Amino acid sequence: MRFKIDKTDGNARATTIETAHSTIQTPVFMPVGTVGSVKSLDAKDMLDLGAQIILGNTYHLYLRPDDKVIKHFGGLHGFTKFPNSFLTDSGGFQAFSLSDISKADEKGIMFKSHIDGSKHYFTPQKVLDIQYNFNSDIMMILDDLIALPATKERVALSIQRTTQWAKEAIEYHMSQKEKGIGVDQNIFAIIQGGTDKEARKISATQLCSLEDYDGYAIGGLSVGEANQEMYDTVEWTTQFMPKDKPRYLMGVGTPEDLVENVERGVDMFDCVMPTRNARNGTLFTSFGKINIKAAKFKLDNNPIDPECTCYTCKNYTRGYLTHLFRAKELTYFRLASLHNLHYYLNLMKQMREAILNEKFADFKKEFYAKRNKKMI
Repeated sequence: MRFKIDKTDGNARATTIETAHSTIQTPVFMPVGTVGSVKSLDAKDMLDLGAQIILGNTYHLYLRPDDKVIKHFGGLHGFTKFPNSFLTDSGGFQAFSLSDISKADEKGIMFKSHIDGSKHYFTPQKVLDIQYNFNSDIMMILDDLIALPATKERVALSIQRTTQWAKEAIEYHMSQKEKGIGVDQNIFAIIQGGTDKEARKISATQLCSLEDYDGYAIGGLSVGEANQEMYDTVEWTTQFMPKDKPRYLMGVGTPEDLVENVERGVDMFDCVMPTRNARNGTLFTSFGKINIKAAKFKLDNNPIDPECTCYTCKNYTRGYLTHLFRAKELTYFRLASLHNLHYYLNLMKQMREAILNEKFADFKKEFYAKRNKKMI
């Protein structure tokens, strides 16, 4: 991986990341392709949207179709035909979200498949072996994610496990590279610590001292804490992260979350929100969110967002989208997802341009001003 800071504006950063499969300009939003597909869209759609990198889920892809099947087809790139970069997570979040069928110990995470109930055990080495088969460009290590609020004792245990697993993971990765395995793949560690400042400092300091990591992520946020707590935690944590490596905030979030955390020095984001909300009828626009199932849109000739240049807005009306949603027509999922992802990816482009021109403060002011205006 090559990493270059192109410009800074305050703490906001515009950077360039080069992997074996694509050049990624940040700030960047990674659409979520949980099982090897961004729901209702294909590789051509993602290329037309200008996606430079998408996220795949190790837990789900390991269970179905199986990492060995994906390797047979040439990794995720050959399997999905998406030629640009993939980031794959470690499965730690799924162990957290499926906590009723999983259990962590000092060596890893035991869980039952949500598909057939079969038992599996993820260790730091195991999740890397799976991701080697995926041939993903960026591999996340196994971490111990916890719900908030949590006791100090549980936060401390999370940090201890995450650091130990990070040490095991980087040692294993470096040994595998010597064997010719994963030489073009990059590895990121995940900082934990809840919203406790001292805990975040400890976790960040421990992990960032492991200098062979290619980048660092902030995990364990957007799991129940207030938005301002998240922003404060990110602002506090980034000061302990290297300036010369990518910074990734996992699982975040709303358009407002993206703007606020880019301002605080984050480069990379992912979230299911744009596609999940699209399927449920919530569409993002420059003036805020709209609920397309509302009766007031039934005879509306306007596009979803008059300022948007996506395929959906250039060709279809709110009235048509309202009809498709109410009729439960599958075409709605595609058109709505195209729009929401275009909005997110374009928002990142706008922020990058603002940083390059040292006008991020002006961009942020205008971003919020539009949300206070009445919808057209």
